[in-house]
This record gives sequence, C-alpha cells and structure tokens, in this order.
Amino acid sequence: MFSVTPLAVSVALCMSAMMGFNAVAGPLIRALGLADWHAGAVVSVAGLLWMLSARAWGGASDRLGRKPVLLVGVGGFAGGYMLLALFVLMALPSPPPVLLSLCLLIVARGLLGLFYAAVPPVSGALVADNIPPQARASYMARLGAAAGIGMVAGPFIASLLAGRGLAMPLYAFAALPLVALFLLWRFLPAGPPVQAGGPRRAVRLADPRLRLPVVAAYVSMFTINAAQICVGFLMIDRLDLSPQDGARMAGYALGGIGICLIAVQMGVAAAKQVAPLTWIRGGVAIAVAAALGVALAGTAPLLIGAFCLLAVGLGAVVPSFQALAANSVGPDEQGSAAGTVAAAQGLAMVTGPLIATGLYGLAPAAPFLLAAVGLALLLAFSLNTGKSPSGAEEVSP
Repeated sequence: MFSVTPLAVSVALCMSAMMGFNAVAGPLIRALGLADWHAGAVVSVAGLLWMLSARAWGGASDRLGRKPVLLVGVGGFAGGYMLLALFVLMALPSPPPVLLSLCLLIVARGLLGLFYAAVPPVSGALVADNIPPQARASYMARLGAAAGIGMVAGPFIASLLAGRGLAMPLYAFAALPLVALFLLWRFLPAGPPVQAGGPRRAVRLADPRLRLPVVAAYVSMFTINAAQICVGFLMIDRLDLSPQDGARMAGYALGGIGICLIAVQMGVAAAKQVAPLTWIRGGVAIAVAAALGVALAGTAPLLIGAFCLLAVGLGAVVPSFQALAANSVGPDEQGSAAGTVAAAQGLAMVTGPLIATGLYGLAPAAPFLLAAVGLALLLAFSLNTGKSPSGAEEVSP
C-alpha cells in the first residue's frame, strides 16, 4: 500500500536544503568579495533552470518510472550541494577572482535548481498514480505542508550552523538530500513506467485541460515571491523603521507566513472530501482581500495580519491546483502535467522578484495591488471554468 510519509519527509528535507541557501547567500557573496546584485543572479538561476527542466523531469518519469527519476534528481541535488560546499571551503581563505567565483556559484546553484526540479512534479505524479481523484487534494496538501516545514527549517538550520563557518551549513544541506535519497530508495515502492510499451504522450504547454492549474500556479507563486522579496522593504518604509528593526519585523511576518501555510495545508489534508476547485475559489477570494490589506495597512499588527491572511488563502490554493492538474489528465500524462504546473511555478520564481521590486520602486503598494488584480482575475477564471461534480475536469478515456 502506498504511504505518503517517506515522500513527504523527503520533500521537507530537500526544501530545507533548497531554501536554506538563501539565508547564507548574502554573507557568502560578501565574504567572496562579490557585489550584492550577484546574490540575486545566483539565487535566480535556480528558478530559471527549475522552470526549463520541470516538464522534462515529469515526462521522463512517465516513460522511465517515478522512483528511478526521483532518485536521480535527489542524488544530483545532493551532489551539487557537496560541490558547492567544497568550493566555498576552498575559496573562503583566499577568494579567487570575482568573475571565477561568480561563474562557479552560478553553475553550482544552477545544478541545484536543475536537479531539485525533479522533486515537485515526480512527487505530485506519484500521488496521482496511487490516490483516487477525490482525495488527491488532501495528499497534495500533505506534501505542501512538508514543503512549508522545509521552508521554515532551512533558514533556521543555516542560522544555527553559520557561526561555525559559511561552509558548514552547506555541508548540512548536502546531507539532508542524502537522507532523503536513502528514504526514497528504501521505502518508496517501485512501479512500472506508465508509458512503457505504449505511445509517448506529453502534455502541451497550452493544453486547455491545464489552463486553470497553470494560471493558478503562476499567480499564486508570483504573489508568494512578491511578498517574500518586498516584506522587508515594506516594513522599513511603511513603518519608518531602521534596517535592523525592519529585518526583525520582516522575520515576524515571514515566520507567520510559514506557520499559516503549514497549518492551512494540514487543514486541507484533513478535509479529504472537499473538491480542489472549491479550495481554489475560497483560497483565492481570501488572498484577494489579504493582498489589498497588505497594500493599505499602515501599522505593524495590520501588516503582519494581512501577510498571514495571504498565507491562509494561498495555502489552500497551492495543493489544490496540483490536485486539479492531476485530475484533469489521464494516468499516462501525470508526470508531464505535474511538470507543466511546476514550470509555471518556476517562471513565477524568476519573474516575480524582478517585477515586484521594479513596481515597488514606483510605489510600495504597487506589487500587492498587482497581485490583488491577478488573484481577482484568477478567481473570475475559476468561477467560469466548468467542472465535474468532483471538482476535476472530465478526462477522456
């Protein structure tokens, strides 16, 4: 019988490693003598390669089997982190030329994004393979909650270990996917490729069955990234705080966001009979109000409360569009569909920070007003999308 626990733990471990790098990126860039904007370039390349490779990983899992593709992805992720840690260990005592350091960091971070891109689509396809449509949102939410735990745990681990040297957190982050690799190898059942011996089928980028999940994936991830990149600036400018106090208040807001994301997705996991489309509509409606609240709030409690409310809405949306995508395609297209949705998330990871920071320079409220407009359009789209009673698009046999 399929158990989601090893998969969820592995997702949490890999997400911890993926997000933990962001906590040491700034100090590492400074220690190597690079410019601050280089940190953005290094971090963004992971999202770019995630976007470009997610569909390929998902399609490969349809043809070659979920387990072997997932093992390759997680193993490559661990190897990329080990190379990054070794470079940092050797470079810190005597930093190499700036261009060489930048190129090596971009290559190493790019490898992390490339291999990590296998985890979300193949994990989603595994759930779709083994869980009936009416319960998929619940199981996707378990994976989402695990990823949320990783988002919180990664920076915390980095803060604990950074005092022992900047390479130490990177070695820890290399060890986490190794643990995940063992769990997946030992406890994840191997299944035959779903396209073995049959015609190769790949979901098109513009497949009409996936329009709503893809749009929901992009808009929700754009909003999350806009909130994460702008929260510190907003606390400083809106509340007239020093950089240190602004960072502290931003930490409170981000902590609240993480807790709310985890709690809501655990709630979605418990409500197994609620259709994905219902969660999307309700979650997006809450997120619209919350984004407007962030744009207008003028006190610390209101700002933090609005950010937390935003997390509540999006916490319901994220696992639901993944389940909706799985319910919208056939059994031999699950990997490709999950990869298409993951690619939309990767695109938002690349464009979200760029657009949000550009708009913030015009007006602090602008990124959140844009997010509110996008979410409102998504809500209208979801209300006008015809669905079956279970909340999934009808799949032709």
